[in-house]
Amino acid sequence: MPAPVIEIRDLYKSYGALEVLKGVSVTADKGHVVSLIGSSGSGKSTLLRCCNLLEDSQSGEILFDGDPIRWRGEGHNRRPGDAKQVLRVRTNLSMVFQQFNLWAHMTILENVMEAPVTVLRRDRDTVEALARNLLDKVGIGDKCEVYPAQLSGGQQQRAAIARALCMEPQALLFDEPTSALDPELEQEVVRVIKDLAAEGRTMMIVTHDMRMAADMSSHVIFLHQGRIEEEGPPDALFGAPKSARLQQFLSHSNPA
Repeated sequence: MPAPVIEIRDLYKSYGALEVLKGVSVTADKGHVVSLIGSSGSGKSTLLRCCNLLEDSQSGEILFDGDPIRWRGEGHNRRPGDAKQVLRVRTNLSMVFQQFNLWAHMTILENVMEAPVTVLRRDRDTVEALARNLLDKVGIGDKCEVYPAQLSGGQQQRAAIARALCMEPQALLFDEPTSALDPELEQEVVRVIKDLAAEGRTMMIVTHDMRMAADMSSHVIFLHQGRIEEEGPPDALFGAPKSARLQQFLSHSNPA
């Protein structure tokens, strides 16, 4: 049995006295889509950022492909202890943010190529061919030479997804990838993410879109006040939620 791509065990994270994650455990096996849902402030995005080592956690374990992150220090002084391991993890867990984070002074093609060429030192011509294919894949192959400001929000987010894919990661992390978009543009991005799920990509997705979570997740986790309140396959969570808090949350959402 291969090791999970991502495994988080009993993770705690706080900002000063404010506890944000209170012993959270998550597993994402190869080819699975894990969706994190919950109200604002429940710890979803923080969990994703801890997974990618963009945030330091105070205790608990994070394993990537069976390899545990090596730490130095304890509590609020705990930091990843191996810089090469951090780079390897971040290279293999590409993150797509809510606000696109494209470089305004670069064309869309340059944005997609930048990290593989400068961080991974890959051959520029090889990367360019891959980048053009990926921009075709997300439906904006004709936008290679334009700048982010010339694109709609949906097009910018699709460019950000192509940029993440160009690192050829083992897993994709999405942090509210559609919440900055109006409904019509949101559906452009949802279609791309669903296509990636259908390809068998390993993904962890923080989302407010209950229909997307219901349609394409292997496993759904409902976070409430920094803890896992309920988790399971989407049919069970959306069709027969056990927790009163989840029932209340879903009554204000729009599950499929």
